Amino acid sequence: MQEMLHIIEPTLEGEAGHCYSFVTSLCQAAGTYPLTVWYGNRAVISLPPGVCTRRFFFRTFRRLQAFWLYHTLLRQPGRLFISTAGRTDLILLNLACRGEIPPHKVFLYIHWFRPSPGKRRQLEKLAERQPGITVLTPTASVFEEFRAAGFAHTRLVPYPITPLAPGEVPAEHQAFRRLLFAGAARRDKGFSAVVDFVALLAQTRQHIPVSLQTSSAHYAKFDDTTMQDLARLEAIAYPNLERYAETLHQAEYRRLFSGAICLQLYSRQDFADRISGVTLDALSAGSPVVTLSGTWMGRVVAEFDAGAVIESSAPEVVLTAVQRVMERYEYYRDNAIVAGRELQKRNSAEYLFRELTV
Repeated sequence: MQEMLHIIEPTLEGEAGHCYSFVTSLCQAAGTYPLTVWYGNRAVISLPPGVCTRRFFFRTFRRLQAFWLYHTLLRQPGRLFISTAGRTDLILLNLACRGEIPPHKVFLYIHWFRPSPGKRRQLEKLAERQPGITVLTPTASVFEEFRAAGFAHTRLVPYPITPLAPGEVPAEHQAFRRLLFAGAARRDKGFSAVVDFVALLAQTRQHIPVSLQTSSAHYAKFDDTTMQDLARLEAIAYPNLERYAETLHQAEYRRLFSGAICLQLYSRQDFADRISGVTLDALSAGSPVVTLSGTWMGRVVAEFDAGAVIESSAPEVVLTAVQRVMERYEYYRDNAIVAGRELQKRNSAEYLFRELTV
C-alpha cells in the first residue's frame, strides 16, 4: 500500500506565483499517488483531482501551527514534504519529535541558503540530532553546505519547472512586443535597476513598450526601498509603460511572456547559485532574457545564447543589451525556445517525485 505524502506549504495563499506552480507541478507528476496538501487558510486554489486539500495555516500563527502539524504527522503513517523549507523547520521538527526521525519520513526542499559561521554550527547540531532527515536542494552550493553539516541524506534535485499545458507551445513566429519585468517587485530582484532603466527610456524619448509586474511578494507588503522605487516609477510617467499592480493568475502571467524580452537584473549576491522560476517560465515561453553575469540566470542564458548577459545593471548598459536582442529577436527567441524545451526535461517534477517516494 502506498504511503500518504503530506505536502506542507504554509505560504501558499493562491494560484499566483511560483509557490503554487511548484506544488501543482509535483501533484501532476504524482498522478494517482495519495497526496495531502496543507496550505493557507484563506487560499482558493485548484489542484489535480484526487489530491486531498487542507486549508490550514493562518499567517500570524503559522510557525506554531507548523510545530503542531509536525508533532501530529510524525506520529502517523505517511511521509512529510516541506516544499519551501529553512532552518526554522529543522528546529521545529527536532522539537516536535521524540528522539530521532527515521530515514524516509521527512523531506525538506531548501531552495537557497546564505551561510554564516553561526548558521553552519546550528546546522551541524541539528544534523547530529536528526541524521535521518532528507534534505533536497536545487543547486550544488546548497547541497555542499548541508552535506558538510552532516545531513547524510542530502540530494541534488532539479527545481520543478511549470509544465506546459496540453497544446501550449511557444509561438515560433512571434515578433517582439514588449520588455517585461515579471514576478514580484523586490529589491533583490533588481527592481531599482529596472526603474532606473525606465527613467532612461523616458529621458531619451524611447518608444519601447515596457510591462512591469509591481505586485508584492507576500501579503501586499513592500520593503522601504521598493516603496520609494514605486513612487519614482509613478513620477517618471513613461508613456509606453504598462503596470500590473495586482498579482496575476497563472494563465494571465504566462501570457505576458509572448513576444517579450525578460529583464532579470537580479542581485548577484542573492542569485549567484539560486534558481529563478521566472527564468524557467520565460525560456519555456520562448522569451529571451537580459540578465547579469555571475548569476544562475546568466549561466543558463549563456549556455543557450538565449538573450544577453551583461556585466552591469547601469541603465545605459541595459539599453544597449536590449537593443541588441531586439535587432536579432528571431534568433534569440528561437534559442530561448530550444532552452525551454531542454529545461522542461531537465527540471521535470518527476525527479522530485521519485526522490520523495523511493
